[in-house]
Amino acid sequence: MENQILPKRPYVVIAPFPFQGHISPMLQLATALHSRGFSIIIAHTIFNSPTPSNHPDFTFLPIPDNLPDHPDTSIEKRLDLVKTINTNCQEPLRESLAQFITQGDGNDRVACIIYDTIMYCSEAVAHHFKIPCINFRTVPASVALLYDSLPMLAAQGHIPYPNSKLEDLVPGFPALRFKDISTSDLGSFKDVLEDRIFTNASSKYSANIWNTVDHLEQTELTLFQKRYPLPFFSVGPLHMIAPSSSTSLREADSTCISWLDKQAPHSVIYVSVGSLAVLEKKVIHEMAWGLANSKQPFLWVIRTDLASESECNLLPDEFIQSVGERGCIVKWAPQSEVLAHSAVGGFWSHCGWNSTLESLSQGVPMICQPCNGDQYINARYLSHVWKLGLHFENALEKEPIKQAILRLMVDQEGKELRQNAIRMKENIRVSVSKGGSSYESMNALAELILSY
Repeated sequence: MENQILPKRPYVVIAPFPFQGHISPMLQLATALHSRGFSIIIAHTIFNSPTPSNHPDFTFLPIPDNLPDHPDTSIEKRLDLVKTINTNCQEPLRESLAQFITQGDGNDRVACIIYDTIMYCSEAVAHHFKIPCINFRTVPASVALLYDSLPMLAAQGHIPYPNSKLEDLVPGFPALRFKDISTSDLGSFKDVLEDRIFTNASSKYSANIWNTVDHLEQTELTLFQKRYPLPFFSVGPLHMIAPSSSTSLREADSTCISWLDKQAPHSVIYVSVGSLAVLEKKVIHEMAWGLANSKQPFLWVIRTDLASESECNLLPDEFIQSVGERGCIVKWAPQSEVLAHSAVGGFWSHCGWNSTLESLSQGVPMICQPCNGDQYINARYLSHVWKLGLHFENALEKEPIKQAILRLMVDQEGKELRQNAIRMKENIRVSVSKGGSSYESMNALAELILSY
């Protein structure tokens, strides 16, 4: 019998927005699809470009973005940056993809573009080439549902809202208060409502991909599906579906792992507020003394750009002397490896969605200190719906910080949260295993792409 040449599987274009929390899950999705036989094109901006050598099997397509070398990524300028990148990148993305297609051997079929919700210029490019596009959600369904409801809440007169309503529950969202849905750090409600990233009305994508777990968000996923009856695929947590890929834009300091090896099981509080949050120096000092006074071992990520002030020494000398070997401070940590370590018993986090999934996947309960945007919603769900964390809403001062750490790491309340987190870990493990909901959803996504 003659050897048969199997048809080449098509290319899938992955278009992430250039923030760490957006790039990581999309590269993980690309790895998962590549493992199912697809060829992968990463269409990326020059700003925050991923490292091609970490993914030698992918084709990288640099997109000129016409940004300054160090664009302003502060929360106040974030919507402006999203608009600028989409405006600047649409035509270069179209031209680069056209060049790739014309230079191919005729068998390089592009099946679809999978794009980050806020890299929406990809939609117009997909329509130009008459290929399907799929929307990838980097936020949980609970957040997407709330953002999609903002125009309705505005029409009903619920927003903007006076300060007297901050503690009131949001109609239709029994877990959320109005203070949890504030967008003031992004601009006025008028600005937000007019922004493309907060509405689905004008979108023409053919399916939704969610980096979430059915078990965690079944109600929210069902409600979103009713509003937008398109195929949807909950394939998370993607860091567990594609665990071997390196996606960090920063170099992690792995020496902290040997320090963790010397600590007692579940004794360490891991502290990291993500890749973008900026804190005042006085807040960092209060955090430092709260950690020191708790007497708990801690691993603390202090980025070089964490403080709003440009100073080399963010921590007082007496703090370093006070904690000695009980503390380990790094500029960036291999977070998945840290959270998987048996010594880690709690995670003081900004509640970005990737960090939340990584923590829950390892059964680590959280102290929730949201910094901006959707993190407030994540923190509220973690603490009041899923019962997997403590929502820190006090002033960031050393005594409340100390008490929050002890509540999580020592008190009975923390032990109960840890048991809840361990049960969630097992549910997630089942979801990503063969026959589980996320595993089967990824297979269904592959079948959809092959059908294009």
